[in-house]
Amino acid sequence: MITLEPLRPDHAEALLAFERANRAYFARSIPDRGDAYFAGFADRHAALLAEQAEGTCRFHVVLDAAGGLVGRANLVDLADGSAELGYRIAESAAGRGVAKAAVAEACRLAATAYGLTVLTAVTTVDNPASQAVLARNGFTLSHRFLLADRPALAYRRPLGDLG
Repeated sequence: MITLEPLRPDHAEALLAFERANRAYFARSIPDRGDAYFAGFADRHAALLAEQAEGTCRFHVVLDAAGGLVGRANLVDLADGSAELGYRIAESAAGRGVAKAAVAEACRLAATAYGLTVLTAVTTVDNPASQAVLARNGFTLSHRFLLADRPALAYRRPLGDLG
């Protein structure tokens, strides 16, 4: 159904198109990236690749069965066996199990390929779809907080059953 590929330089064009096409959709449930993100995308993409090369982050694109980019699933701030999971799925792929599958694969990779033992994730309170994806993938609520002045939820998932 889907595959996760590590971020590469040649993903830049498709990733920028994905972010532009879904900007308004994402902004309904998470803080907008802002115009500067799009204006400086090439530099940002290069910076992500550098972070990945250093091993502090693991960035992935989510591809559908036809090889089209329908999302991203990232593991950031890898340290001491943990990382924060972030993901975005295209509006056109919403409601088809893509997010659930992408998060499941990211968790599997975190445990088996990257040697992580726990993941955290955050979502806004007004994003029940993301909350459901996290819950279906074994994440449990750890606390509430404000994310860019929006009520948000933090989740945690031990990876012991995947390693």
